[in-house]
Amino acid sequence: MTQSHLKSEIEVLPAWLRRPIGKASELSTVQRIIKQRQIHTICEEGRCPNRGECYAQKTATFLLMGPTCTRSCAFCQVDKGHAPMPLDPEEPQKVAQSVQLLGLHYVVLTSVARDDLPDQGASWFVATMAAIRVSNSETQIEVLTADFWGGSGAGAQGQRDRIATVVNARPACYNHNIETVRRLQGQVRRGAKYERSLQVLQVVKELDATIPTKSGLMLGHGETEAEVIETMVDLRAVGCDRLTIGQYMRPSLEHLPVQKYWTPEEFAHLGAIAREMGFSHVRSGPLVRSSYHAGENT
Repeated sequence: MTQSHLKSEIEVLPAWLRRPIGKASELSTVQRIIKQRQIHTICEEGRCPNRGECYAQKTATFLLMGPTCTRSCAFCQVDKGHAPMPLDPEEPQKVAQSVQLLGLHYVVLTSVARDDLPDQGASWFVATMAAIRVSNSETQIEVLTADFWGGSGAGAQGQRDRIATVVNARPACYNHNIETVRRLQGQVRRGAKYERSLQVLQVVKELDATIPTKSGLMLGHGETEAEVIETMVDLRAVGCDRLTIGQYMRPSLEHLPVQKYWTPEEFAHLGAIAREMGFSHVRSGPLVRSSYHAGENT
């Protein structure tokens, strides 16, 4: 297939995946505040199609520890492939100021994977949560972490200790995305493992069963409905409470091609199955992303 054909493949999307980006005023306000402080949101770095809607609902997802990831997942648009910058010691306070200026009621803190850091960045989540709570005591904070596996102190105990660091800070929800079905993990999530991700969610529940856990799936990599259902069963088996299911959309020619565009009806069907399984909060639709309607608990 030629480059021009590939380009056309990326640009021609089903009608249900096309939507306006949002009001310019809502976008520009957030963009100005984060640019002034030289911080990042996954809404902007990942060009999320729902950012305008989320900003209007006073929700945003901050990307901690810089814009460069130490992993190289084949679906993700976040910068990778070179050494990340040192941590900005003022980042926790900058994020807290942004939360206050934007009047956010619910904040999701996520990060790039930082395998280069001694604790993979677990304490950085805690520092940012503490800074937010000083001036935004009513704001709820959800965390969306990497698997905390790798670097120095790698292994199950190191992973558990890092998760415990974040759990002890009492987030409103602990999210870790499994992203795809077991069979496709190797090609989609380089550096991650299916069982390792399940272990993250299980450990959170072992440490504090009162904290809701959450995970997300991206469809379109060649998975079958049966494999998606199997993944949902596995997530429920480790006590996962909340689930998001959305469509993978190829960011560039360098990323994995889309194998299938699942229809809105198929997403609705999977959402119904998830609810029957006992997930307490389900968002399933083509444009759903990890933090979509994150502040809603039903």
